Amino acid sequence: MNDFLSKIRRAETPGYRRLKRMGAALMRPSGPRIPSWIKPIGRIFYHGHYLVITSCRRLVAIFYYHPLFQSRCKSVGRNLSLEGLPFVAGPVEIFLGDDVSIGGEVGILSGRSFDRPRVAIGDRTVIGWHSTLVANREVVIDEDVLIAPSCRISDTDGHPRDAVKRAQHLPPATDEVKPVHIGRYAWIGACTHIMKGVTIGEGAIIGANSVVVSDIPPYCIAMGNPAEVFFRNIDKKSRAGD
Repeated sequence: MNDFLSKIRRAETPGYRRLKRMGAALMRPSGPRIPSWIKPIGRIFYHGHYLVITSCRRLVAIFYYHPLFQSRCKSVGRNLSLEGLPFVAGPVEIFLGDDVSIGGEVGILSGRSFDRPRVAIGDRTVIGWHSTLVANREVVIDEDVLIAPSCRISDTDGHPRDAVKRAQHLPPATDEVKPVHIGRYAWIGACTHIMKGVTIGEGAIIGANSVVVSDIPPYCIAMGNPAEVFFRNIDKKSRAGD
């Protein structure tokens, strides 16, 4: 069979070339072009398709995701918005402010270093899709923070520094767990990693795909791996009266 498939891939003869074209047509089918007069009708069905999907998702969120997730939280403010059911693992205590928005496939995890690890999310904060919050001790996100998709925020490295303890699958020592704090108005770019012990200052902007290993001052733009400050006093005047 492998020899036969190899001959088809190489298209050694006209017969094998026809088989290769047939296989390609089956693997990557292309539909026929439709006439212009059908497009308005098709557009109605196109929007109807996503209207049905969106409506079903909203109903599932309201009557299924919300009751389950709120039952898992310590406190929940008004007008929580969920795009999916966050995955919560460990003894973490979750505190949510008002108007918090959480995207789909978000994880909130905790370990065994402390008895009551804590995640606190302030009013009007947005947590993007596929993001992960890891709190072995404490992760605090203040008001009006925007966290783009696929970010990871963790107050621990996840494993001990000591190689022997790591091989024994022991949790990190308590002195290796350091809280994370993200100040209000901060904007965290997509796919950013914020490591243990980091404080993101008020109004700071973190560029996409950054790895933040040290504190970022307020109203700065930082980016890179490790993240460095490139611009300071961004938009500071507009927030001076707050």
